[in-house]
Amino acid sequence: MDGDADKEAIASPGSNPSTPNTHPPKVQQPKPQVLANRSGPTSILVSTRQKGNPILSHIKLLPWEYADIPADYVVGATTCALFLSLKYHRLHPEYVYSRVRLLAGKYNLRLLLIMVDIPNHEDSLKELSKTSIINNLTLMLCWSAPEAAHYLELFKSSENAQPTAIRTQQAQSYKESLVEFVTTPRSINKSDAASLISTFGSLQNAVNAQPEQISAVPGWGEKKVQQWCSAVREDFRTEAAKRSTAPKTRVPARPSRLVDESRGGDAYDEDEEMLRAVLEESRKTAAAEAAAKAPGAEKETQQPEEMSEGITAALAKLREGGG
Repeated sequence: MDGDADKEAIASPGSNPSTPNTHPPKVQQPKPQVLANRSGPTSILVSTRQKGNPILSHIKLLPWEYADIPADYVVGATTCALFLSLKYHRLHPEYVYSRVRLLAGKYNLRLLLIMVDIPNHEDSLKELSKTSIINNLTLMLCWSAPEAAHYLELFKSSENAQPTAIRTQQAQSYKESLVEFVTTPRSINKSDAASLISTFGSLQNAVNAQPEQISAVPGWGEKKVQQWCSAVREDFRTEAAKRSTAPKTRVPARPSRLVDESRGGDAYDEDEEMLRAVLEESRKTAAAEAAAKAPGAEKETQQPEEMSEGITAALAKLREGGG
């Protein structure tokens, strides 16, 4: 009997009074990853109107197939593209408008892929830009068939991409921010930034260093030294911004308070008093002349002459003091 009891205790560990009655933790099942909606076709859909277009021979990264679609190309579930050659548009200007009407708002993103194959294209592009704005089209310009095919492949490959795919990676540490700052000039790379900081010990010393000191940094040639020095020493405001600022109004400045050692420390006070007297006399003279010209004014004509004599005397005193 005792042996059977021991077997039961071994078979059921929870019945042992010396051990607590605890339940084993539940196993957490991993959640399935949510995949992007790929209900649309995996290939680029091409309208039968585009047979013979040289663009098709350059679409090599993604598959494409013919389909009965109102647009020329479908590169996503809600994205389409119309192809237009400016040479053809000059001969048939009504063609693009009839094609836009066939879309009838079926796609959210509607591209107008234009091949620039004529020399004088400014007027045609202005007209098509207005058309794109009115009909909710996005204008894309290309100058060759491989470039146009690359745009179509790019839009199709980015169909299910997240918005963060085009976001630049922000620096997470001071070292990364420092390297990003130093490599702002085009010819300076990360290894150049490391050698620059290791040579001078800090960014402040590197900014304040002379060009001949920077040229001693390993891997830094004349071009890198010139770009670095011009980048850290040029003004933050551009010339266009300086010209666009409003001109400052000039306010009559008071005489500079300079002390002439040969005349003593009180020379400025005397000059200032004489200049103030001259200005006061000038104001009185102007007021007297204005009152004399007014109709019905009964002022003596000798008063302006007396004012002029006062101004002359003050100026003479000022010249004698300056001499």
